[in-house]
Amino acid sequence: MKLIAATVYLFAACAVGLSAQSKEQTTKSKITVKDGKEVAVTGCVEPTASGTGFMLTDAADKSGRVHRYLLVSDDVDLSKHVGHRVEIKGKATDRGDARIETESKTKTKVEGSDDKETHGRTELKGDLSGLPFLGVKAVKMIAAACP
Repeated sequence: MKLIAATVYLFAACAVGLSAQSKEQTTKSKITVKDGKEVAVTGCVEPTASGTGFMLTDAADKSGRVHRYLLVSDDVDLSKHVGHRVEIKGKATDRGDARIETESKTKTKVEGSDDKETHGRTELKGDLSGLPFLGVKAVKMIAAACP
């Protein structure tokens, strides 16, 4: 009986010790539009619901069709254009053949243990009409406010 009580106590002490360890996990993702149709569209720049990216809403092309695009850019600071009506030139993935590459890195830090890092890479290509990404090459402000 004493042996069982001692074993239960030992397991409980180990469980408390494990729950006291801290764990921190960070993930960074990068999306790149590699191919697609060159377009020039006007619309309004808004932050995404997650707050980590930007959308072009009420985007109209030369034919008058209205779109919404998730904006992808490494070179252009889109935060300066939030709430502005802009013209964006770049590659759209929802019009014909396109290619999108996604890379992600996840780093996990556990107290008292070595850090672990994982990498992932995905490529989508072909008719990506259901994935409205716009790889931004240039932005020109048309108006300081959106209608």
